[in-house]
Amino acid sequence: MTNKIKKSIWVFGDYRNYFQNRVTLQLLARARELAPKIQAEVCAVVFGCSLDEYVGEYIAHGAQKVYVTDHPVLKDYNVETYSVLMEKLVKTHNPEILLTGATYFGREFAPRVAKRLHTGLTADCIGLEINKDGLLVQTAPSFGGNLLAEIVTPETRPQMATVRPGTFQEIPHDYNARGRVINIPLPDNLPKPGVRLISSQKLPQREQRLEDAKIVICGGRGMGSKTKFKKLFELAKIMEAEVGATRPAVYSRWAEHEALIGQAGKHISPKILFSFGISGAIQHTAAINDADLIIAVNKNPNAAMMKMADVAIAADANQICSSLIRELKKRIRE
Repeated sequence: MTNKIKKSIWVFGDYRNYFQNRVTLQLLARARELAPKIQAEVCAVVFGCSLDEYVGEYIAHGAQKVYVTDHPVLKDYNVETYSVLMEKLVKTHNPEILLTGATYFGREFAPRVAKRLHTGLTADCIGLEINKDGLLVQTAPSFGGNLLAEIVTPETRPQMATVRPGTFQEIPHDYNARGRVINIPLPDNLPKPGVRLISSQKLPQREQRLEDAKIVICGGRGMGSKTKFKKLFELAKIMEAEVGATRPAVYSRWAEHEALIGQAGKHISPKILFSFGISGAIQHTAAINDADLIIAVNKNPNAAMMKMADVAIAADANQICSSLIRELKKRIRE
């Protein structure tokens, strides 16, 4: 009698900005929650050079097994090379589920892997569950963010999804964790990539990531103009907070794309969220459900954002923001 091959859930490890980008650790945590439902083990997959430190980190944060291809050729990320490596590895080990962060990297990498494997891919997920049939239910905004779709991949494998950073909470570092490390040699017949990296430059980071901020001040179209929107940054400086924005505000160039909270942006879970002039379209509200306290300011008392808020103030967002700034400055002086 032969033993049944155990299923596995794979998480691709993007370690290039490890201390700021925690999405791989967040996915490992969610994978550990889902794994018992299908009797699967949780595996991390990582390609690159000098990876021992990151392999240990992934095990400490939930990976029971880590597949590693460590070679100088892989020092610089190349989507063609990485896609081929992942295709070969998946075809050899047949994971049930493959998860990747919905970062700039993941949005480039995952669709190419899915195409090579002839399987489905749900992008920018904000939820993952296992249903009664043992299938991965991938929740993602659809139809321009006006609906939340629950998507399954009933036939092809692996079931693939990219997940937005900040959607799940990582497991605390466990110094006693143990896991298997499987070293995968670089294939001899690896195709030569058509694109070569000549140089790279790391852009400066915010003082804290928007996803990690305890207080977030978010503004929308209701702020009225770019000049008025700038007041949110003044308020944020006083409160040691970060500023987020809705899609209309970003498209109006009142804020940078990195500040976007919603379907195509960040998923946040602050202790306090201030919402100024935001109507509450689902593509935005789906990304703020985990906020502990929401304080909304909007002229329209019937706006969806007002109904969702713990504290709703029916007033002009710009005026309330200005009043808050004056009052806080007054208290600082006193």
